[in-house]
Amino acid sequence: MDLRKLKTLIDLVQNSGISELEISEGEEKIRIAKHATPAAGTTTVMMGGPMMAPAAAPLPPAVPSVSAGTDAVAAEPEGHPVKAPMVGTFYRAGSPGAPVFVEVGQSVKQGDTLCIIEAMKLMNEIEADASGTIKAILVENGQPVEFDQPLFIIG
Repeated sequence: MDLRKLKTLIDLVQNSGISELEISEGEEKIRIAKHATPAAGTTTVMMGGPMMAPAAAPLPPAVPSVSAGTDAVAAEPEGHPVKAPMVGTFYRAGSPGAPVFVEVGQSVKQGDTLCIIEAMKLMNEIEADASGTIKAILVENGQPVEFDQPLFIIG
């Protein structure tokens, strides 16, 4: 299993209410368990397959980098944010080489497809929850996104 998928699964367990997730793909088997301690929660990842790989160390939490003196929220244009409903990988188009769903300055109606988020090999179309004009696209194509992360600003 590739590292990007593993990271997405770990994030899914950490950001949800579940305490354990087990997935089998062919001969590979992955078990991710979250164990809470009084100080902080940790995640254990165990992988097994034809060559019984050792358990992987928990990944450190991602720390957003904001340069001194700037406010990340102030950088976003005003308007209605469209947020990620799940953890996954953000795609602006339906397939590589296909035209993107929306561009900055384009008018959209409620229900129009804005992007796709791939989560656990499922492609989920994300629709506009308000009508207006796309003021900003806050995520680059192919980047991982977190639950409730702003993706677009509609004005």
